Amino acid sequence: MRVIFMVTRALNVEKCTQQEGNKMENEKTFTQAEMDSIIEGRLAREHEKYADYDSLKEKAGKYDEMQEQSKSELQKANEKANALQAQLDQLKKDGTVRQVREKVAKDTSVPVELLTGEDEETCKKQAEAILKFAKPKSYPGTKGNKKNMTEHHEKDDAMREFAHQIFGKGE
Repeated sequence: MRVIFMVTRALNVEKCTQQEGNKMENEKTFTQAEMDSIIEGRLAREHEKYADYDSLKEKAGKYDEMQEQSKSELQKANEKANALQAQLDQLKKDGTVRQVREKVAKDTSVPVELLTGEDEETCKKQAEAILKFAKPKSYPGTKGNKKNMTEHHEKDDAMREFAHQIFGKGE
């Protein structure tokens, strides 16, 4: 039984080797020129599919133009009215914002140009921040004068009188 198995297996291996050899013989190899011609043929077929693209684009443009012309005068008037209404709403909003900024500027003594908020609350917060930043707690490089006036000495009276005569009385 073992001999039969080995013989059968040897025959199967031989058949596989013959089939692989046949496959190798059936495969075709191409030269560069043949590959170039195959690729050019495929590209030409693809270009033929889209050859009428420009004419279709032109037709679509004409169709859009005809659609625009066919709109009724009412539709055109409605579109114009909607555009004007949007513009009016924007102007009203701008006017309201300007008034709010001017009011806050007047109340807080902050220049209007520095306020960028859209509503009163935002503008007030901005004004408070600007005022906090702009007003230092003390002037830099100065010290408070905590000394009292100089003491009066009788021997200095003559010099004081002389200084008053020259410079005038400083009252």
